[in-house]
Amino acid sequence: MDWGNRKDILVFLEQKEDKPVNVGLESLAPARTLAGLTGGRVLGLVIGGAAAGEKAAAFCDGVITVEGPTFGEGCSDAYVCALEAMVNKYVPAAVLAGNTPLGRELTARLSARLGLGSVQDATALKVEDGAPVWTVPVYGGTVLNDVAADTVPMAVTIRSGAFSKPEAGAAAPVTAETVEVPAGAVKARVLEAVKEISESVNLEEAKVIVTGGRGMGSKENFALVEELAQVLGGVVGATRPAIEDGWVSRAHQVGQSGKIVAPALYIACGVSGATQHVSGMSGSGYVVAINKDEDAPIFDVADVGIIGDAMQVLPVMIEEIRKRKAE
Repeated sequence: MDWGNRKDILVFLEQKEDKPVNVGLESLAPARTLAGLTGGRVLGLVIGGAAAGEKAAAFCDGVITVEGPTFGEGCSDAYVCALEAMVNKYVPAAVLAGNTPLGRELTARLSARLGLGSVQDATALKVEDGAPVWTVPVYGGTVLNDVAADTVPMAVTIRSGAFSKPEAGAAAPVTAETVEVPAGAVKARVLEAVKEISESVNLEEAKVIVTGGRGMGSKENFALVEELAQVLGGVVGATRPAIEDGWVSRAHQVGQSGKIVAPALYIACGVSGATQHVSGMSGSGYVVAINKDEDAPIFDVADVGIIGDAMQVLPVMIEEIRKRKAE
């Protein structure tokens, strides 16, 4: 693939509370693979948060920060102006971002403005004949599609949990840039940001998730899922039926219409394994499934399957884990 004079890979690092969000740092891993093809650097771009840029410097070859009152409001119109300006100035071979609502919007708008090839929600990257080929789930995750963008640069968003965050190294230089946003470019402003309960349920970064489904039977039984998660130091997940029955808040939902997760350990309790749910946890490192239906689809993706009533299995697991931890 001919990259022309474009070498560097630009990664938009979304920030929250002066820290880069995890999926942004994870996006640096495929960026490093691309940089190996082009012979360039991995540059992180932080808009509206110099403190987050300093924290990201240990993971990049260089960090670019863009600050100003317009960006502090979290306005996507201003953000896309800044992103376009940095692409025009630094001439990257590719622009990557996390597959968050903001990341999807910015890369889509950038692609429309500059006529770029766009790949959304990539879960893997391979190199064929010197060209990057991205894996993208479609049809609710039931089909994995290989996509090769045919433009340089290309814009790509990365699914949370699909790649591992790189190891920190020496802090790279941080360059502060200024971008003037035309007044007419801002069509909408953020007037108020309300902190939702979902912000306190960090499913995306959890190492251990214990998820309960309809098979738990009742809210009282669902308490076993919460107890197991507590014993393991993990986070509680839930399927859509469990949430619709009011057993736990929607902030815990895992699946196509909830959170996409990739913990080291995922325990599914009374979860049938519907496609909509499996597509949200298929990147998990090790999957344990507990279901009394031996034909449940969840066993097709599980590393260990326990055929039995979760209400009988979970108390035994909880007791045994407590014994092991006490030793």
